[in-house]
Amino acid sequence: MLLSCGDALVDFLPATSLDGRDAAVPVAGGSCLNIAVGMARLGAPAGFVGGISTDLFGRIVADHAQASGVDLRYATRSAHQTTLAFVRHVAGEPHYAFYDAATASQNWIYRAGSIPFGEIEAVHAGSTTLANDHGATQARAMIEDAKGVTTISFDPNCRPNLVTHKARYVERMNDFAAAADIVRMSDVDFEFLYGGGDQGEMASSFIAAGASLVVVTRGIRGARAWHRGAGQVEVEAPATELVDTIGAGDSFQAALLFALRAIARISREALAQISAGELHRTLSFASACAAVTCGRAGADPPRQVEVGPALSRLLAG
Repeated sequence: MLLSCGDALVDFLPATSLDGRDAAVPVAGGSCLNIAVGMARLGAPAGFVGGISTDLFGRIVADHAQASGVDLRYATRSAHQTTLAFVRHVAGEPHYAFYDAATASQNWIYRAGSIPFGEIEAVHAGSTTLANDHGATQARAMIEDAKGVTTISFDPNCRPNLVTHKARYVERMNDFAAAADIVRMSDVDFEFLYGGGDQGEMASSFIAAGASLVVVTRGIRGARAWHRGAGQVEVEAPATELVDTIGAGDSFQAALLFALRAIARISREALAQISAGELHRTLSFASACAAVTCGRAGADPPRQVEVGPALSRLLAG
């Protein structure tokens, strides 16, 4: 099984009412939930780890996850309210206003030994739950249990409006990256964390700290990756009619982990031996999945049937 640990929430996406007024449509989301959904829709056994409320919105989240085949056995259900996020597009980029006080996600506690990591192929962590001390502490404790047993994937998925102490936050993200085998972030995340720093140099520092694979996604400019053995690989972004970019990075991440599993490169040992050609096929598949999400509203990862040709190219080997 592939696990994704972190945020599960309800996004209120911008819409227009029949009489022309601004409106908002509630949709289940959260980066880490989206990743679990994306992996499950592609056909991998996938589960979600984190807090999900039993309130009305929490039921929307749980129903959405289970409808896509996500296993919730490691999720914690509680009466704490659901995190809500209101989305607005500014210059083509989604901006978020979060309501996340005393929520199920905020109150999630990792209990040592609760997940049999020897049966887990990879565990992913990241996003908004790492912006607060409690969430970061719980996720870090989980990673400590998992490290050395299964593959660790990390994506900061930064939300600057949740960061109250940037220097401490950057230090925290570097700590998570140092514990990971796979580090992925968008170019927007990279800019927020490291400003005008060199992506290649930062990737080298992550690899020196222990990562095997570092990926930076760059929107319409495609994706760039650095691997401990295979070196640097770049892929172009597929052409698509852009609707919005909400969830595109999550779809890429889900497809990246799915693809590594599909070509038997998901284990720590196998990942270290991936070839440049295999990595190129993996990144191309992930980019194709992200493009599907960009072609429709909201975080709506593709199902396997929607990316058949891309999957065939991935497996052609």
